[in-house]
Amino acid sequence: MHIVVDGYNLIRQSRQFRALDRQDLETGRRALVAALAAYKKIKPNTITVVFDGKDAPLGMPRRDHSQGIELRFSGPGELADAVIKRMANRERQGLMVVSSDQEVVNYARAKGAGIIGVTEFEERLHLAQMMAGKGMAEGEPAEGWAATTKKRGPAKRLPKRQRLMQRKTDKL
Repeated sequence: MHIVVDGYNLIRQSRQFRALDRQDLETGRRALVAALAAYKKIKPNTITVVFDGKDAPLGMPRRDHSQGIELRFSGPGELADAVIKRMANRERQGLMVVSSDQEVVNYARAKGAGIIGVTEFEERLHLAQMMAGKGMAEGEPAEGWAATTKKRGPAKRLPKRQRLMQRKTDKL
């Protein structure tokens, strides 16, 4: 699965990264990439973070890699939202978009991409950082990370689109 993160959307809605972003924009970006790298050690998915190019460091290429995470900066006069929409249009169901921007979310959902809000994804990042700090592997149980038992009761099948979205979210 390919996870695409709306970089500044996540940074500015996160308590952890927002404080660093206020100190220095580059510090916020580095902290996010470090958290994503810890997450990637637990769940080895392809991860791309898309940032607005107007805030890119001088001399920074539009595409770069850091700690196994692909970094993309939008072009001049273009927003990161447009880059994410193009990726959603191209990759469709193979994509999981991390954003709380309703325009991006609605577009990606219409193209068949999976959606996860930044708050829920930040919780997963935090758990991955804790697991990476303890040196735990993916198969080992961790407090708060292990799947809960399924509720027993009358079976109620979700619509196909919701089942597909649930399977994508479960892979995270």
